[in-house]
Amino acid sequence: MSTPTMGGPTAPIGYYWGEDSYGVSRGPDALARRLEARGEAVERVRLSGASTSAQAILERVGTATMFGGGTLVVVAEPGPLIATKPLAAQLVEVFASIALGNGLAFLDAVDGSNSFKRPASLETLKKAVEAAGGEVRRFDAPSQDGMARWIGDRAAERGIQITPQAARVLAERIGAYVREKDVDRRRQGELAVSELEKLAVYRLDAPIGPDDVKALVAEAVPGSTWAFLDAIGARRAGEAADLAERLDDMPAPVLVVHLHRRLKDLVDVADLLSVGTPAAALVRTLKLNPWRAERLAEQARRWTLPELDAALAGLLELDAALKGHDGGDVRRRSAVCLWIAEFVRKPGPS
Repeated sequence: MSTPTMGGPTAPIGYYWGEDSYGVSRGPDALARRLEARGEAVERVRLSGASTSAQAILERVGTATMFGGGTLVVVAEPGPLIATKPLAAQLVEVFASIALGNGLAFLDAVDGSNSFKRPASLETLKKAVEAAGGEVRRFDAPSQDGMARWIGDRAAERGIQITPQAARVLAERIGAYVREKDVDRRRQGELAVSELEKLAVYRLDAPIGPDDVKALVAEAVPGSTWAFLDAIGARRAGEAADLAERLDDMPAPVLVVHLHRRLKDLVDVADLLSVGTPAAALVRTLKLNPWRAERLAEQARRWTLPELDAALAGLLELDAALKGHDGGDVRRRSAVCLWIAEFVRKPGPS
């Protein structure tokens, strides 16, 4: 899904940003079509903000071609070009020097998870493009429920037949139905299109069905710290163990810190609930937002205070076992799963 600015662009500049990196990468297509309205195809030159400069960009776009089409320079991840105010000023000066037939586009794929804070300099560049009369367009990653429809639309663009059921299965396989807000969804669209094209080669003469997707598409469910901690808090041991494996790239000390913080929150909430504090009062007492207070209260009721104390004590042993094991090796997985089995799994009837 994309969101254009109001009114049509008047300058050959574009800023394409958002969480859907597939849509962002296709954003300059409309600018290219405007430049090609003169009748000649434009040459696209892709640069990286980390390996170019305002002067190098100016050399590409500042001179009109005498024959053939112009040049559309596409700059991915422009952050380094505007790291300081003088650098940003140099880049903005290029806007006024773009020769007839040439164009300049910026691609800004944003990590939309709650763990990412977008630099203010990128917002400044976006506004500068808009002020110069350029096109600014935002591409949001398809929602969990909208990804299947998005896949169907991409299939139709390519003349690929896929059943609605198969589109839903593909959406599930690429992790679109993970609802936690700390998941980075930038690559889901690109992954969906890649898998769709692979499936089209496999199923040439008939619509792609759910069984085709299950046979050819591996699950690529993204890791979610929130989902893992919620599974711990709710004492869903099996789910927590599965989610822990998807967090293999998280440094071990960071994993322990997250676990300690959640268990400490649960201890605080359980302690207040045990003396009769109403769940609604947790918002004021612990300075929590209402949704988080309700979630922690629900989880705290699944534990006794001695069980939470034991889990915290076991966390010290887990921390010692994970020392020097930042990567996802067998020893790390075994240590985390043993802690979950011993302290998180609900005890069976005696």
